[in-house]
Amino acid sequence: MGKHCMDTKAFKRSLQHSENYHRKGFGHEAEVSGMLQSEYQSNLVQQIRDNGYTLQQGDVTIRLAEAFGFCWGVERAVAMAYETRQHFPTQRIWITNEIIHNPSVNQRLQEMQVGFIPVIAGVKDFSVVESGDVAILPAFGASVQEMQLLQEKNCKIVDTTCPWVAKVWNTVEKHKKSEYTSIIHGKYNHEETIATSSFANKYLVVLNMAQAEYVCNYILNGGNRDEFMAKFSRACSAGFNPDTDLEKVGIANQTTMLKSETEQIGKLFERTMMRKYGPDTLNQHFISFNTICDATQERQDAMFQLVEEKLDLMVVIGGFNSSNTTHLQEIAIEHQIPSYHIDSANRIGTANQIEHRLLSGEIVATENWLPSGKITVGITSGASTPDKVVADVVEKIFALKM
Repeated sequence: MGKHCMDTKAFKRSLQHSENYHRKGFGHEAEVSGMLQSEYQSNLVQQIRDNGYTLQQGDVTIRLAEAFGFCWGVERAVAMAYETRQHFPTQRIWITNEIIHNPSVNQRLQEMQVGFIPVIAGVKDFSVVESGDVAILPAFGASVQEMQLLQEKNCKIVDTTCPWVAKVWNTVEKHKKSEYTSIIHGKYNHEETIATSSFANKYLVVLNMAQAEYVCNYILNGGNRDEFMAKFSRACSAGFNPDTDLEKVGIANQTTMLKSETEQIGKLFERTMMRKYGPDTLNQHFISFNTICDATQERQDAMFQLVEEKLDLMVVIGGFNSSNTTHLQEIAIEHQIPSYHIDSANRIGTANQIEHRLLSGEIVATENWLPSGKITVGITSGASTPDKVVADVVEKIFALKM
C-alpha cells in the first residue's frame, strides 16, 4: 500500500470538482431503464412477490426471501455504466474492476465494449488506459491511488461508488483526523476493503471474531510481536506496530459482512479498551459509527426469517466472489438446511445434478440434489443478482420436477 501522508479528503474534494468527474447519470435514464428492464427484470419473480413470496407448481413450492437480489447501489452502478456507453458512443471505456460481482452483468458490459483493466501477476495494469479515455469506478469504489492515476491520465471519470461505501470512507477519515487506527472488519484482498484502507493512515483488517479476539488479547496482555506481524502482514498499513498503533482504535467495515459479526467485533474492542483504560477515558481510545449497508442487513434479516420455515433445501444465487451472497449461504448452513450456492441456472444439470460453491470456495458437483415427492425450496439471491437469473433458476427447478 505504501505510506501515504497525502490529504485524501482534499484530493477527493478536488477530484469531485473537476470537469472530468461525473457522479450523476448523463440524462439517458429513460432509454437505459428500458434496456435494464428487459435484460434483468422478470415477470415470474414479480408474480412470486405479489403472491406473498410463494409459488407452487406440481410437487414444488418455492419460498422466496422477502428481501433479495439487486440493491439500489448496484442498480444505480449498472444503470450508470449503461448510460456511460450511451453518452460516449465512440470513446474507449474502461472499468477498474467488475462493476458488481455478477457474471451475467459483467459479460453484458464486455459485449458493450466496456473493457476491464487487465490484471497481470495480481497487479492491475493501467498502461492500457490512454489520455482522454473514460474510466468507470465500480460500486465497491476504487483506491485513492487508482483515482489519482486516472486523474493524471486526464480520463473522464464516472464514479458509481455506492453511497454506503462512501459513508465508510468518511468514517475512516474521521478516525484518521483524530489519529485512531482503523480496525476494518472485512477481507483484506476484497476491492472494497482495499479502497477503504487507502483512505486510512493506520489500519488493521480483521476477517472474523477469532482474529478480533487475537488482537484484543494482544492489546490487553501483549504478546509475540513477530507472530502478530506474520499473522496480519498483508492486512495492515505499512510500518504498522501493534505495540503502539493499537492504543486508539476506530471500527469500520466492508459493507457486505455479516452485520451481527461486525457488531460483536465492535463490542469486543469497546470492552477491551474499557478494561484497559477505564470508562472515563474510553472515548479517547475507542470510536465507532454504524456503517453496515441497509440492503445487506435487510437481505440477512429476510434470510434469518426464511430459514425458520420448513424447507427441504435452499438455493442461494449470486457471484462466487460475492461476499454478501456467501454470508447468506452461511446462515442456511448454520440452520442445517441443505443449501446450494450457484451463480447462474447453468449450474443446474438436466439429470438432477448441480454444480455449487462450498463455503471453503471449492466448487463441487452433487447428484440427485432435488429429493423426490413434494418439496419446499427456499430461494434468495445476493445484492448483485438480477431477478432474471432468479427466474431462470426457478424455471429449471420446476422443469426438473415435472
